[in-house]
Amino acid sequence: MNSAAPALTPTTRALAWCLHLLVIGLLSLAAVRAVTGERPHAGWIIAASVLCGLTYAAGPVLPGVRRSRRAAALWLAAVGACWTVLLALSADGVWVAFPLYFLQLHLLPRRAGVAAVVATAVVAIAGFAVHQDSFSAAMAIGPALGAAVAVAVVWGYQALYRESEHRRRLIEELTATRADLAAAEHTAGVLAERDRLAREIHDTLAQGLSSIQLLLRAAERALPQAPQNAARYVNQARQAAADNLAEARRFVAALTPPTLEGTTLADALERLCTTTSARHRITARFHLTGDPAAPLTTAHEVALLRIAQSALANTVRHAGATTAEVTLSYLGDHVALDIVDDGHGFDPTLLPASAPETGGFGLAVMHARTQALGGTLTIESAPGRGTALAARLPLTPPSATEPEAHP
Repeated sequence: MNSAAPALTPTTRALAWCLHLLVIGLLSLAAVRAVTGERPHAGWIIAASVLCGLTYAAGPVLPGVRRSRRAAALWLAAVGACWTVLLALSADGVWVAFPLYFLQLHLLPRRAGVAAVVATAVVAIAGFAVHQDSFSAAMAIGPALGAAVAVAVVWGYQALYRESEHRRRLIEELTATRADLAAAEHTAGVLAERDRLAREIHDTLAQGLSSIQLLLRAAERALPQAPQNAARYVNQARQAAADNLAEARRFVAALTPPTLEGTTLADALERLCTTTSARHRITARFHLTGDPAAPLTTAHEVALLRIAQSALANTVRHAGATTAEVTLSYLGDHVALDIVDDGHGFDPTLLPASAPETGGFGLAVMHARTQALGGTLTIESAPGRGTALAARLPLTPPSATEPEAHP
């Protein structure tokens, strides 16, 4: 009925209607008994019942009673005054005290509600005793017991309501937390996928385009003097473009690398060395040592193939090497990939910073791939002494790497 009272729910609305019907029923009973019993002042009893009913009916209609405790208290006082008049005229008015208990406890603060209930019970006992021209303990039991039941029911309901509200807030907080967690997991998944695609693009499309660029430059230099060599370079560039187109389509279709489809990692590495030797002025040889105890996971194969592609691409672009040795080794619970060239070498402590225009992402991507699978990547090089790169991967990677196995 006011802002301080619990919000109405379907259950509380049903209880409110039951209370309304109880009040109307008890007032009607008092009026009917006055007529049928031919009691004195029957007209006044009927008038008091009607007045009490109209005053009570005004409460749910007046908006101020719903929003203000003071307005609710004034309305209760008016209802109580009409009821007192009815009680003074007829002993049947004592039964109306019971629904009044619930109204007072529901609309008034706890202490004021209890005080109002006690006062109403005292008035009801006194009024009934006056009508009976005597007083006994039995007269007090009914109103007092009704007051006690009303207090217990209302306080119990309020306790249940508070607990329900507390649980509702907890559920809302849990729902919000789950939504935040889902959003965070989605963001983390997006970032992980971006990182994976960045590595894939660097190790395939970017390196392939760089190879095409080198082949076309070679064709441009050979064109005036040796057209047949220029045509060979152009054909190799066309094949490299076809391979990169296959990689691009693989990104769209979210398939495993075409290089690994229907073949083993060793065959894919050997074919990579053959292709590199045919397209560039370098001899790349592949070696296989050891026997695999079990087939490698897709994550291992993809990582090792990409590392080999990136390392050979760096050798072609920057090392000026004439030979490169690629070795795949199965070492019991580890698998290793070694790439050694006889190029210019470099100082690993003076690597240039990564930049979109110039590249420089290769070594960082290799490190990321090996770390994602719980492995290590070591690089040994010095100016004029070539470069040796070794990637070591355990055959039982952490579970966090499983998403990489199923891109």
